[in-house]
Amino acid sequence: QVQLVESGGGLVQAGGSLSVSCAASGRTISSYAMGWFRQAPGKEREFVARITWTSASTYYADSVTGRFTISKNNAKNTMYLQMNSLKPEDTAVYYCASMSRGGEYDVWGQGTQVTVSS
Repeated sequence: QVQLVESGGGLVQAGGSLSVSCAASGRTISSYAMGWFRQAPGKEREFVARITWTSASTYYADSVTGRFTISKNNAKNTMYLQMNSLKPEDTAVYYCASMSRGGEYDVWGQGTQVTVSS
């Protein structure tokens, strides 16, 4: 059974930094593209960042480009999202997801809350 478990969320002041992690089991993330999404209260879930299976390429939403960095540690089978210069509008539940061979995100974590105070 494939599982993704996020951790590292919390409360941070605007301008601060936070790193969230996504530990995978049942799937070797070095062979799969992975992504981060977020959902704020009352809003649709939105794409945040994606990393290819080789980690050679990364993609970001315009709203986080230059502030967030996605990465993978294959030895730990864990993906990360380093978030800097956080803004109150970054407040959301952050979800990690693994992309299937068919190009769809087929496995999701349970989410971790990130709250940025002004």
